[in-house]
Amino acid sequence: MTSTLTPVRSKRSALTKGQLPKYAPYVVLAAALIAGAAILALVGFNAFGWGIVSAILFAIGLVSWSAAVEGSRKAKDKLATCLVVGSFLIALLPLFSVIWTVLVNGIPGLLNPGFLTTSMNGVTGVYDNRAVQDGTPVLGGIYHALLGTIQITLLATIISVPVGLLTAIYLVEYGNDGRLARAITFFVDVMTGIPSIVAGLFAAAFFFAVVGPGTKTGAVAAVALSVLMIPVVVRSSEEMLKIVPNELREAAYALGVRKWRTILKVVIPTAISGIASGVTLAIARVIGETAPILVTAGFATSINSNVFSGWMASLPTFIYTQILNPTSPANPDPSSQRAWGAALVLIILVMVLNLAARLIARIFAPKTGR
Repeated sequence: MTSTLTPVRSKRSALTKGQLPKYAPYVVLAAALIAGAAILALVGFNAFGWGIVSAILFAIGLVSWSAAVEGSRKAKDKLATCLVVGSFLIALLPLFSVIWTVLVNGIPGLLNPGFLTTSMNGVTGVYDNRAVQDGTPVLGGIYHALLGTIQITLLATIISVPVGLLTAIYLVEYGNDGRLARAITFFVDVMTGIPSIVAGLFAAAFFFAVVGPGTKTGAVAAVALSVLMIPVVVRSSEEMLKIVPNELREAAYALGVRKWRTILKVVIPTAISGIASGVTLAIARVIGETAPILVTAGFATSINSNVFSGWMASLPTFIYTQILNPTSPANPDPSSQRAWGAALVLIILVMVLNLAARLIARIFAPKTGR
């Protein structure tokens, strides 16, 4: 029995010789956390510094142990792995920090009665002072701003999607890399990088020349947002149309189908998932813009359901005005609570749009297999 087990054990030891044990990363991590806490206790403990010091100690400890046991080749591999994982975690830190901060500060505002169903019409500093002094619920909500955001973004989408999609179709199907196609591509690239305030000034100047001075409506804001949306729609639609196989087009042409009908019935349905997700991401990109809406739509405290008349509020401008000009300068906490609640709603809208983009891409993706 002993002679049978001995070769097996020696074989296993030969296979595992020169390798770190499986528990090595956990041992190094525990030691790094303890050592990091001890070092930070001497200079002043804080969670962020503890994480950074522990990560550095973990990388040094694991790489050194690997170099001693496994050699320089495996140690370099461990070092590269630590750098990649560390970079990934560092990239996630701002995201989790923003989400956590908005959740902690925004949930109390979101739980206020009528926050989603009332506007700021008639809400004055007297109510905020009373809420702070007596501990009563904070009055006033974001219904008017939420309605304005939906209306402005919807109109901007109606303007941007046809223009952007038709431009992409021209570039892919008709442009043939000609002068006009190259010029359009150049200006689309330029428009992709323009500051949002420039789009707002353009829309304000355009309506100033066409309608008259001082024109501020939701429609003007929608035009400003469409200037920001169109390049995103063009670029995403162009890339999706390019990946449609040419064999599909050639098969339709071989059957005598005209080009416009081939585009309408073959090319666009094949690329619709990518186009739809690109449009959704373009909406998510502009829904949080503040500067162009301040310039073009102003700010209102009451509900305005007519996007073509009167000033109109939106969630970004609501947050901006609540922080910059509190309803009660003596007690700004209620205004800050409303602003954080509106920020949480805005983040939820953006997250829903991104999830919708993924869902649309999955639903409309071409079916593969039989």
